Amino acid sequence: MNGDGTGRGSGASRRAPDETRSAGGASDNAAEAKSRRKPEGPEELARDTVYRLLATRAHSRSELRQALLRKKIDEDIADGVLQKFVDAGLVDDASFAEEWVHSRQRRQGLGRKALGFELRRKGLDEHVVEAALSTMDGDVEVERARELVQRKLQSMRSLENTAKMRRLVGMLARKGYSESLAFRVVREEIERSGGVGPDPDLESP
Repeated sequence: MNGDGTGRGSGASRRAPDETRSAGGASDNAAEAKSRRKPEGPEELARDTVYRLLATRAHSRSELRQALLRKKIDEDIADGVLQKFVDAGLVDDASFAEEWVHSRQRRQGLGRKALGFELRRKGLDEHVVEAALSTMDGDVEVERARELVQRKLQSMRSLENTAKMRRLVGMLARKGYSESLAFRVVREEIERSGGVGPDPDLESP
């Protein structure tokens, strides 16, 4: 055989992998372009938006609806898409509210009033808010209040008891604890930290 035949055969075999890679690259590029494509219509845009938001954390239906309206999605389309998520169990205001209450109580030490305010601000119906708050453990609420007061007391050793009381009750009030619970916990913790009996200045107003 002469060299020309061999050369043509070798050249063809060398070009094949390049051609395969080129075809594969085109396929990959097409798939990537498809994955980056914009939603075709408002319903698909709404669906993609809801999925993206739920991937970050749970949301109330009202929060999701407001997000869709900010995208200029028609109200009827937004409501229809959200109803499909509700029917599928992916959006559940009752579960969201209960999870929110226990998470914020555990991590932030928030009391009942503050948690109720947060849930209402998220657009939850009153009966959903009350049901979620009713699942709170009263003993846990008191214990979280004690933990907050105990930590704060460590930096208040030089203050008079009345000043401690005023500041600590105010702190718990801002965290959403009732006045009666806040006063009782603060009084007990001040007495415990000082190792003394009841202080007349710390009696309930």
